[in-house]
Amino acid sequence: MSNMPSKSEILDWIAENPTLSAKRDIAKAFGIKGAARIDLKRILKELEDEGHLEKRKKTYRDPDRLPPVSVLKIREIGPDGDLFAQPMEWQGEGVEPNVLLIPRESDPALGVGDRILARVQEVKGEDYHYTARLVRRIGHNPHKVLGVFRKGAEGGRIIPIDKGDGKEWLVPEGATGGAKDGELVEAEQSGPKGRMGLPRARIVNRLGDPTAPKAVSLIAIHQHGIPDDFPDKVIAEADAMKPAGLSGRVDMRDMPLVTIDPSDARDHDDACWAHEDDDPKNPGGYVIWVAIADVAHYVTPGSALDREAKNRGNSSYFPDRVVPMLPDRLSGDLCSLHEGVPRACVAVRMQVDANGVKIGHRFQRGLMRSVASLNYEEVQAARDGSPNEKCAPLMDEVIAPLYEAYALLDRARKNRQPLDLDLPERKVVLSDEGKVLSVNFRDRLDAHKLIEEFMILANVAAAETLIQRKSPLLFRVHEEPSPEKLEALRETATSAGLTLAKGQVLQTRHLNALLNAAEGTDFDELINISTLRAMTQAYYSPVNFGHFGLALRNYAHFTSPIRRYSDLIVHRGLISAHKWGDDGLSPEDIERLESTATHISDTERRSMMAERDTTDRYLAAFLSERVGNEFTGRISGIAKFGVFVRMDETGADGLIPIRSLGREYFHYDRESNTLMGADTGLTLGLGQRVTVKLTEALPVTGGIALELVSLDGKDFPRGPSAGRGKPGKRQLGRAKAKAAKVKRKVERTRRNK
Repeated sequence: MSNMPSKSEILDWIAENPTLSAKRDIAKAFGIKGAARIDLKRILKELEDEGHLEKRKKTYRDPDRLPPVSVLKIREIGPDGDLFAQPMEWQGEGVEPNVLLIPRESDPALGVGDRILARVQEVKGEDYHYTARLVRRIGHNPHKVLGVFRKGAEGGRIIPIDKGDGKEWLVPEGATGGAKDGELVEAEQSGPKGRMGLPRARIVNRLGDPTAPKAVSLIAIHQHGIPDDFPDKVIAEADAMKPAGLSGRVDMRDMPLVTIDPSDARDHDDACWAHEDDDPKNPGGYVIWVAIADVAHYVTPGSALDREAKNRGNSSYFPDRVVPMLPDRLSGDLCSLHEGVPRACVAVRMQVDANGVKIGHRFQRGLMRSVASLNYEEVQAARDGSPNEKCAPLMDEVIAPLYEAYALLDRARKNRQPLDLDLPERKVVLSDEGKVLSVNFRDRLDAHKLIEEFMILANVAAAETLIQRKSPLLFRVHEEPSPEKLEALRETATSAGLTLAKGQVLQTRHLNALLNAAEGTDFDELINISTLRAMTQAYYSPVNFGHFGLALRNYAHFTSPIRRYSDLIVHRGLISAHKWGDDGLSPEDIERLESTATHISDTERRSMMAERDTTDRYLAAFLSERVGNEFTGRISGIAKFGVFVRMDETGADGLIPIRSLGREYFHYDRESNTLMGADTGLTLGLGQRVTVKLTEALPVTGGIALELVSLDGKDFPRGPSAGRGKPGKRQLGRAKAKAAKVKRKVERTRRNK
C-alpha cells in the first residue's frame, strides 16, 4: 500500500476492532510493511501525545472508550434489581460511563462493592453507556483508604489518617478526582505498587476540611464503609407509609405504658409497665409488660426498605449524629412510640414469681399509646423522692410498680450471676458547632438497670417461644472465653496478687469472684478491662450456643427492631409462629438465615469500630489544647514498642513510646507482661499508677502520645546508657524474687479459701 492511513482512519479502525489494537494488527489491516512501519509508529505516537490514544503494554486504545475487557465495580442495584457498575480505570475527559451488567443464569450472585472482570460493549440511546457480561469475579470491596491528599507535580499522594497505617498511597495524574491539596479524601486501590514502591490509588470521594469539628464522625463513617445515604426508592417507600390501625390487633391503648430512654434519645422503640399479679397461685409475684414497635408491619420481606435495612444491619451512633438503619419517617415517626400517639406494637406479658423467676409469658400484636416519654434521670429522681411535674402523677400506678418488679428481677439476677463488669461508659459532650466541651462518664442508675433487666427478660421470652414453636430465628450467641484468653487473664490476675482457679468448668460466678476480689484495690480497673478482653465477641447465629456473659441458655434480640435487623427477623418469626399475618418470615428469610447472621454480625462490629474510632478522635481533639499538661493514670497495656496508659480524667488511652523512656534499654517479657530496664532493673507492669505528660494529641488520627513523669508516686529515673544486653544478674535476681513472692502470696490465698 502506497498511501499511509490518516489519523482518523486509524482511530476508526481501533474503535471498530478494539481487540486488534496492537501496532502489528494495525499494520496488517492497512497493508503496511517494511520501512513504512516506522511512519506508522510515528503517527501512533502523535495520536498518543495528542491524547487520542493510550498505550497499554503493546496495544493502543481510545482513552474515551472502555477496553473490551474491563475491570468494573458494582456501584448500585437499580429499582428493578438491575446491577450497574463503574469502570475502575477510566482515564477519559468526559463523564465516567455507566455500565449495565447483563447476568447469565450461571453467574454467581453479585452485590454492591464486588469487583469483576467483564466484557463490555458500547450502546447508544440508553441511560447507560455500555453493557457488560461477567468473565469472573475478582474480589469484593477493593482496599480503601481515607486520608489527606497532598498534591504533587504528577497527581499526588494520600497520607492515611488511620493511626495504624503509616503507608502512603500514590495517586496518578488523572485519578485525583479534582481533589485539592490538604483535602480529606476517600480512595481505593487501583493498581499494584508503582514507582517508589507505593500502591496506586484513585480518589473516589472528596470529604472537605479534615480539621473541621464535624468531620470526626464523617471520617469514621467513610473509613468503615457505613452507608449513610438512603436510595431514592427506599425514601419513597417510607414516605408512602400510613400509620397502622387496630385491625388484627389487641387494643392496648388504655394501658399506662411508658418509654424510658436517654434524654437525647433519637427514637423510642420500647415501652413498659408492671403491676402486682392478681393470680392467687403467684403470691408476691408481678406481671411485667414490654411493648416493642412493630417494625415488621412497615418493613416487609423483599421490599426496598428491607433490602436497605439488611444491608446496613444496624444503626450506628456517634456523638453528633446517628446513621439509622431505617429512614426517619419510620425510625423517628411511625415506629417510634411517641407520647400520646397510637402506635403498632408487638407486646409480651410476663409473669415473675416472688423470687423474680419468669413462670409464664405470652405475646400479642397490639395498638398502644404511651402515656409518657421519660428519661432515666427524671425517673430516678422521682424514685429517690423528687418527682417532677411529669413523673408526679405516675408515681403510684407506674413508677413505683416498675421498681418493685425490678427488685424481684434483681434478686433473680444475683442468683443467676451474669458477668458483673464495672466499666463506666464515656460521654462526649459537643457544642452546636461540633467542638468538644467535655468528656464525662455516664452515671449508672437503677433506672438504667431496670430497663436493661426488663429487656433481657423479654428477649429470653422471645427465644423460648420460637424454640417451643419450632420457628427459625437468630440467636444472640456469646461463647465462653477460649483457653488461651482465659490463661492470659489468669496470668494478669496472678501478677496482681489475685487468683482465678484452674481445673473447673468456667462459670460467670468464678469471674465475678475475681472481680469482687479486685474491687477497691489498685488493680480494680485492670482486672475489669482484662476480663472484658478475655471475652469472645458476641454474634448472631441460627444455631443456639447460649449466652455465657448473661448466664442464659436461650437468648435472642427482640427489643430494638428500629436499630437492629436481627430483632426484625425475630419479630417476623413471632408473626409467623402466631399466624398474625402474611408479613412474617419469608422462605427467602429462612433460606438465607445463616448468611444474614454472618452479615449483621459483621455490620455490628463495623459500627462498634467506627464508634470507638470517633470517640478516640474526639478525645484527641479535646486534649489537643492541653499538650504539655500532666495527667494521672494507670498502665493498661504493655507491648514491645511501649506502654499504654489509661488516663483517669477522661478514660483516654495514650501510648508512651519505648524510645521516650530514656537511653536505657527495656526488655519485654511476654510471660510476665512487663518491661524491665537493662541498667536499673526497673520494671513497668500492668496496673501501676503513673503520672504522664501529654506530648501529642492528633484529632485526625485519634493518636495520643505521652511521656512518663512518675511511677507509683516516684519520679521516673532515666537510664544512663543505651545498653542493649540482657539485664544484669542482680536485676534478674530481683525480678525472680518478686515473682516468687507473688506466687507464695497467691498460694497462701488459695489455701486459706
